Amino acid sequence: MSDLLRIGASPTDADVDAWHSVVTAAHAADLPPTVPAPCRVETAGGLRVPRVRSRHINLAVPMSHGRPGEFAGVAALRLFDEAENRTTAWIERLAVRPEVRRRGIGSRLWEALRAVLVEEGRTSVGLEVELGGAGEQFALAHGFRCALPLTVYVLDLAHEGGAPGPSLPNGYRFVEWTGVVPSRHAPAFSLAHQAIADVPRGDLEMRPRVWDAERVRVLQQANVDRGAVLLTVVAVSPDGAHAGYSVLGLPSSDAVRAVLYETAVVPAHRGLGLGRAVSLRMLEVLRDQRLPVREIAGTVADGNRPMRAVGKPFGYRPERSLGFYQARWDYARDQYT
Repeated sequence: MSDLLRIGASPTDADVDAWHSVVTAAHAADLPPTVPAPCRVETAGGLRVPRVRSRHINLAVPMSHGRPGEFAGVAALRLFDEAENRTTAWIERLAVRPEVRRRGIGSRLWEALRAVLVEEGRTSVGLEVELGGAGEQFALAHGFRCALPLTVYVLDLAHEGGAPGPSLPNGYRFVEWTGVVPSRHAPAFSLAHQAIADVPRGDLEMRPRVWDAERVRVLQQANVDRGAVLLTVVAVSPDGAHAGYSVLGLPSSDAVRAVLYETAVVPAHRGLGLGRAVSLRMLEVLRDQRLPVREIAGTVADGNRPMRAVGKPFGYRPERSLGFYQARWDYARDQYT
């Protein structure tokens, strides 16, 4: 492991370029050509702006044979500091250049990460992989198992249209903003987050977070600091509660694909069509902003029937299958379970 590089919290531009080169090369090899590659703004933000209440370990394997400054593989580990998830962690990135695969580079990165996990007392770790590809083969070979199957759905905005405008039940109203949730809305918005902990989680050991106003604002500020553009639409009930909402993110201001971070309705307000209403209003907001977005992608757990029902009338089509994979181990026996 002596040749492993640890990338610090303030990577140089050369480090970012070398990391981004690995990420984009792996993306081109592993994903359909219709999926936009990560932009450099996104890569730089991920390396330089840590996620909240977490510590990060970023590792790289240098290329050999006359290619100084380039990386053969990279790995990013997120160690949760929050009490509810102190026994688990998340691998945000584990990628190897296609031309140097099957030389043990990915395995060396994984073993280095696992050593950190054991030292930290973590008993499980998760990561996202494309089903049926090289990532899934690697995960299965190293003791990971699928904890939650998901599907990526895509809405082509060029073909979207003709749907009636959004409507809300009597007494409800829309509130929307760009960027970080305003302080005056943060308490109600955090309560709505806290109320939807019933989303499918499969066998993941990662527990739902405990939300408060400060945590929501800090989380969204970190996303903005990474270069993301956030759009939020909320349906507010007659008593002022945030009854349902939709959050859309662009990895950069010039992104052509937006990511549907979340659309949810608080249990007490379900059955009123709020999910459809905030989704329709979000499309209007997106058009009003005149952003270059041509499509929206959303990842939905295969067992989340309500969310799939909300998206189907809009014309979302399934693009590809993912899985949240997880590895666990028993310290007493020092083996995977």
